[in-house]
Amino acid sequence: MSTVTLSSGYEMPVIGLGLWRLEKDELKEVILNAIKIGYRHFDCAAHYKSEADVGEALAEAFKTGLVKREELFITTKIWNSDHGHVVEACKNSLEKLQIDYLDLYLVHYPMPTKHNAIGKTASLLGEDKVLDIDVTISLQQTWEGMEKTVSLGLVRSIGLSNYDLFLTRDCLAYSKIKPAVSQFETHPYFQRDSLVKFCMKHGVLPTAHTPLGGAAANKDMFGSVSPLDDPVLNDVAKKYGKSVAQICLRWGIQRKTAVIPKSSKIQRLKENLEVLEFQLSDEDMQLIYSIDRKYRTSLPSKTWGLDVYA
Repeated sequence: MSTVTLSSGYEMPVIGLGLWRLEKDELKEVILNAIKIGYRHFDCAAHYKSEADVGEALAEAFKTGLVKREELFITTKIWNSDHGHVVEACKNSLEKLQIDYLDLYLVHYPMPTKHNAIGKTASLLGEDKVLDIDVTISLQQTWEGMEKTVSLGLVRSIGLSNYDLFLTRDCLAYSKIKPAVSQFETHPYFQRDSLVKFCMKHGVLPTAHTPLGGAAANKDMFGSVSPLDDPVLNDVAKKYGKSVAQICLRWGIQRKTAVIPKSSKIQRLKENLEVLEFQLSDEDMQLIYSIDRKYRTSLPSKTWGLDVYA
């Protein structure tokens, strides 16, 4: 598995398996199959409400000798409602995952919301049916909590998720431990070239959490348009004898972002790893750069009563 060295000094595999929206009854089998075919990077979050199930799969993998803990790169994320309780939330995730440390801990969104209970990851709405955003906790306070998880030995690297360029710059200014990774939506329809370049310039690894534009899942959940249907991408795929998904992932890796695709199908899991075995020409990279629509497909704020990207 190809890796990249983070600013923290640790190695991170450039392809990870995203675990959002995987069904609980299939999670264990998917993770064990993924490990068997070569995946070493797994991307979790408290908000996916599956950390305990992931923990069961990891425990089995370690117990049976399928893989050692130090061979895996495990990421999870703190949810909005726990910003004022970072260390406790981190310990809660570790307990569910049945591991002693995280390779990477991310701030899931740059937006503290009303707290209910550690690890319960609520998105509580006010009486006006709008997300109850907490305006008493600064993102600097949240980041200081993240830094504490490192000093306590709970976490090896810390980073950001869904931060824009302004907030990333701000974090770089106030942080003692710099964010090693910034995970955000980016794919051929939402390329965010300025954010990618800014992160790279300042030693923050840009990572695509929606490298296929959410595919059918975001079409179903948010009514968004998928880049997998794009005629240009389909033509490039035919030229290389690859799937459109493989072309999107290869493009992401060649522009030096890490990618976190999601799949539960073993054939797709294998195909996603095969993107390390071919290269796109400079001409085809440029062709894909030309189809940017600046189009966000992941729209969680549809259930929050306000557009947090406004």
